[in-house]
Amino acid sequence: MTVSLILSLSTFMFISAVTPGPNNMLLTSSGANFGIRRSIPLCLGIVLGMQTILLLSAFGVAALLLIYPAMHTGLKVLGSLYLLWLAWKTATSHYKRLDTSTPSMPPIKIYQGWLLQFLNPKTWLMGLGAVSSYSLAGEQYGYSILTISVVMLFSSIIAGAIWLMLGSLIGRLLRSRHSWFMFNIAMGILTAACVPLIWLN
Repeated sequence: MTVSLILSLSTFMFISAVTPGPNNMLLTSSGANFGIRRSIPLCLGIVLGMQTILLLSAFGVAALLLIYPAMHTGLKVLGSLYLLWLAWKTATSHYKRLDTSTPSMPPIKIYQGWLLQFLNPKTWLMGLGAVSSYSLAGEQYGYSILTISVVMLFSSIIAGAIWLMLGSLIGRLLRSRHSWFMFNIAMGILTAACVPLIWLN
């Protein structure tokens, strides 16, 4: 890959990873409610899930979604239901001053963050878009996929860290029960608002 192509890929990946979406809404909410350390499993699950989707896109499994549209519709339905469930959990979280040493409710686990990526059209679009736009043909294909994977890895880690730190900062600024209630309701609504976006793709 040329330097200009890698720069273009990096810009595409970072913008895709850092813009608001289901992943970043959940990272912000988790950072606020549980702190950065207890939110790391969610972040790792998201990163691993994105890598999995990229590899599936690169090696042809994602083509099934294009061949069988019903599978794509099914994923959208499952994704919508899963996001609505996460939005409900977020909106109904109990009030808790940020204290990562005393857990009140469990944070989202690594496998849940990983599973969300299979139901997240934004992740599929990132994987398919990167492979179709930046992979090289012939003998360079494997090398280009490796490069895309590394760029996606760093982009998603940096974007995840930004949203986690933002959430943690918000959590430290929220002092009252009413503020926490309003924050969790707002994050739940924003997460649920991602559902219509699924059906626009």
